[in-house]
Amino acid sequence: MASGWLETSLGEVIELKRGYDLAKRDRIVGPVPLVSSSGVTDYHAEAKVKGPGVVTGRYGTLGQVFYIPDDFWPLNTTLYVRDFKGNDARFISYFLKCLNFSAYSDKAAVPGLNRNHLHQEIVRFPTRVEEQRAIAHILGTLDDKIDLNRRMNQTLEEMARALFKSWFVDFDPVRAKVDGRWCRGQSLPGMPAELYDLFPDMMVDSELGEIPEGWEVQELGDLIELAYGKALKADNRRDGTISVYGSNGQVGWHDEKLVSGPGIVVGRKGNPGTVTWVHEDFFPIDTTFYVLPKSREQKLLFLFFALAEQDLPSIAADSAVPGLNRNLAYMNKQLFPNEVIVAYFEEIVSALFVRCHRIREESRTLGIQRDTLLPRLVSGKLQVTQRRKRQHD
Repeated sequence: MASGWLETSLGEVIELKRGYDLAKRDRIVGPVPLVSSSGVTDYHAEAKVKGPGVVTGRYGTLGQVFYIPDDFWPLNTTLYVRDFKGNDARFISYFLKCLNFSAYSDKAAVPGLNRNHLHQEIVRFPTRVEEQRAIAHILGTLDDKIDLNRRMNQTLEEMARALFKSWFVDFDPVRAKVDGRWCRGQSLPGMPAELYDLFPDMMVDSELGEIPEGWEVQELGDLIELAYGKALKADNRRDGTISVYGSNGQVGWHDEKLVSGPGIVVGRKGNPGTVTWVHEDFFPIDTTFYVLPKSREQKLLFLFFALAEQDLPSIAADSAVPGLNRNLAYMNKQLFPNEVIVAYFEEIVSALFVRCHRIREESRTLGIQRDTLLPRLVSGKLQVTQRRKRQHD
């Protein structure tokens, strides 16, 4: 056994407590995260627990552990650490991730965790807080970089979405020309002077309201086909580098593609109408559609943002059978600009999305490193002092 580690019960290390009720009607908009068994799912004006804190699912999603750096409100579907008993909070979050929570489920019709049973779990635990903090620092550095990458990607995607909305929803360049705020040879923020001639200088009436002159209103079914994904149960997936997509996004990996990327996945059942961009080859399962443009001139990134603006979930919500009916979706109207403007938009946004993909791949590599180190560090099989010595050799 590593020096400074002992065998004890989990209840000697921390005290867990059930979260608190808070009905949706009683929630007040505020900055305090509400933590459910799935993580932060809402916000409120009042905190119940001082941060930093650690939360895990009691009912619903079992086995996930969330480190909450600020004051928070744990909901009644969770257990949270009420007393860390002098131990490092972030280390505890990593330590709990290595426990087999399913072994302590009540085994009822709705599986749940019994904190008294968890308190009796015999664990190997580092007694020195300095070692706990060193382990948490190594793992936390990886998680912090992954979180920074997530926020960077969110910013890049918001930039692309804002550009689509400006050009193709609010028609800002056209309205600037109509109002005389943009003249030939001038540049506007985000609008180089060379784009001036690409945009119309007049708005006209259409079935969608006022639109730029020369732009066409078409049915979605004239632009794309929503092709069915293919069944691929988790047990039938083989380890590989091909992303498997369901209606909620990526759900796993496989060694065989169904569709060559890049591409667009649209939720059909489960989370119908959600639109997801996929950068590489992928396998969409049978709860999804994937998008096939009907013309070689159709640009995928333009179609991705156009579909996101279509509010496809509302079509699914109006259906008698939950799920997205593609024939109903095909009847939606879509405004289509001239191909030169679309191609220019595609060029700008492609650069942003390529960067997003590289950042996402970096995060995946960091996640693999973290998941490899986690059980070894938390169990004491890899000691921090040994690891640091190897790094300096």
